Amino acid sequence: MAAEIHPRPQTRKPVLLSKIEGFQDVVNTAVIIPKEDGVISVSQDRTIRVWLKRDSGQYWPSVYHTMPVACSCMSFNPETRRISVGLENGTVSEFVLSEDYNQMTPARTYQGDIGFLTICVRFDVETRHAFVGDHSGQVTILKLEQDNCSLVTTFKGHTGNVTALCWDPVQRVLFSGSSDHSIIMWDIGGRKGTAFELQGHNDKVQGLCYASHTRQLISCGSDGGIVIWNMDVTRQETPEWLDSDSCQKCEQPFFWNFKQMWDSKKIGLRQHHCRKCGQAVCGKCSSKRSTIPLMGFEFEVRVCDSCHDSITDEERAPTATFHDSKHSIIHMQYEPTRGWLLTSGTDKIIKVRTAFELQGHK
Repeated sequence: MAAEIHPRPQTRKPVLLSKIEGFQDVVNTAVIIPKEDGVISVSQDRTIRVWLKRDSGQYWPSVYHTMPVACSCMSFNPETRRISVGLENGTVSEFVLSEDYNQMTPARTYQGDIGFLTICVRFDVETRHAFVGDHSGQVTILKLEQDNCSLVTTFKGHTGNVTALCWDPVQRVLFSGSSDHSIIMWDIGGRKGTAFELQGHNDKVQGLCYASHTRQLISCGSDGGIVIWNMDVTRQETPEWLDSDSCQKCEQPFFWNFKQMWDSKKIGLRQHHCRKCGQAVCGKCSSKRSTIPLMGFEFEVRVCDSCHDSITDEERAPTATFHDSKHSIIHMQYEPTRGWLLTSGTDKIIKVRTAFELQGHK
């Protein structure tokens, strides 16, 4: 059963600074230009645009370039002012922006020989590792060599597509988001295979950013929610769900346990699982709900009656805050130097906000 999320009211919400409109289709990727009042966008409407803020306070395109097919993704290097744009036909085109961001010069084109594939890729520049998320819900780690790459390992915890990845090279932690609405924190540096779940969205997770200076994770989704997670807490792994033919509390048979049903002359019950202990229980023995924030459950989930009684008010204290972006988010970027948060949505609008919590304003 899908859980219902109840956002908690916050006193210091992200404040909307600007809206950028005028697109004919959705914006697949957009980035804030560091040290500039500017934004670069690539869109399904085939355009690459560089937006600079004018004296009027409005953003206007200083560069407007049309590509032959839709732009699916983009990467920007502020040091070299180089833009790499991925197109839906598999081609990657590179451009260089002028110092004043008013001109864009073509630099190089890489012709693709395959169609567009929706995957997520993140890199660790220092160790030369690549993290790749795919449609099966699997994350693959590759070691990049001079002329090739080698497989390091794979791991899987999602039941849907991997739709977002975020790598923290300091803590050596990888975050993955999925169409199954969940986020998983993979502790790569700990070398113990530890993984923590975060459940805070009721639709596909579309973006993940980590603010290392405040130890907070930002996630956004198609549900329009922006969730800011406190990662400076000791989190607990969710338990594996146990298998049983009868309730592990009252020992009543489940509906497929024909032998026990016949012997006890009782009707079989539906099986559920306690999210805290993982035991297989019947509905009567798991009639209560509770949040378990340290296990990533910021909304109420099913727990067995004994676990419900053992959870303290302190353990129910939230570790995340919820904010409404007012549009279904496709892409998100966090610019840490100014604490700005950019989102683009299905409404074909880019929104730029300040994020008070990420700047240390509580």
